Amino acid sequence: MAKKQTPDCCQSFKTMIGGQALIEGIMMRGPEKDAVVIRGSNGLSVEVKARKVPPASSWKQLPFIRGVFNFFDAQVVGVKALLRSADLAPEEMQEAPSKLDIWLEKKLGNETFQKAVVGIAVAAGLALSVGLFFLLPMVIAGFFDRWITGSLMLNLVEGIIRMAIFFGYMFLVSRMKEMKRVFSYHGAEHKTIRCYEAGLPLTVENVRKQTRLHPRCGTSFLLVVMVISILVFSIASAALLRIAPGLEQLRGTFGYRVIMIVFKLLLLPIIVGITYEINRWAGRHDNGFTRILTAPGMWMQNFTTNEPDDSMIEVGIAAVEAVLPEEKGADRW
Repeated sequence: MAKKQTPDCCQSFKTMIGGQALIEGIMMRGPEKDAVVIRGSNGLSVEVKARKVPPASSWKQLPFIRGVFNFFDAQVVGVKALLRSADLAPEEMQEAPSKLDIWLEKKLGNETFQKAVVGIAVAAGLALSVGLFFLLPMVIAGFFDRWITGSLMLNLVEGIIRMAIFFGYMFLVSRMKEMKRVFSYHGAEHKTIRCYEAGLPLTVENVRKQTRLHPRCGTSFLLVVMVISILVFSIASAALLRIAPGLEQLRGTFGYRVIMIVFKLLLLPIIVGITYEINRWAGRHDNGFTRILTAPGMWMQNFTTNEPDDSMIEVGIAAVEAVLPEEKGADRW
């Protein structure tokens, strides 16, 4: 088997490798493999699985469509990794299974039970995100449509409300004691990828010097989703009212609000697809324009990442090394 390759020293590049912070660990995704690395009671636990990547000719790799597919795939893989980290974490951090969990596992079997848990967790997470960051702002902004007749201004008000909820949520989560260590592992993930992209040897000393902010972070992705939604909702709403002018007569009514909410929810896959392409492009380039484009998301990462200690950095290094491709440069964007 060929030896794993790393970039030549001091030759920076952009990698497609990315990850997610877990309970006392990190999940990392490479072009060929996914890895879950947890620091448990007996040291580091490293689990690696081959990654199923659709062929280049697949419809799942088409621009904009691939963003939606990758988003849902990342949710499923992330939840599985999070549940696995809960099993591998130190005993004092583990919770005893509830009577309902024990009963369901006995009735469904372990494999079916695990699939059910993942499905429910993914659905609940998406429902919470859509409800909190999209449905709630739509409902609140809907009360202004009696006085604001322009779709652009109404969607701008909705966007401001959405941003306020998002910023408030991130701030409150960042203040939670139990999330501080998770965000430190998030910082370790970013710093390790930064070190790897800089072409430096993956050592604790080199990783420690890197910034904990990265333009391809999920936090940046969500923030861009918020911004893109204002533009897409404004254009699509204006087009809908032009196609169906009769809706104007319903403005301010409960029925009008329901129609507009359902219409905007159906646009979410389009917004995700557009945002993915923007983040993908920004992640592959480093110039003045991309730095301005990613600056708000990078700033938000001050809430969702903390400086890691050396033991967390060791986890990040082990996670990146576990998913490095056999062929040099295969992970290059």
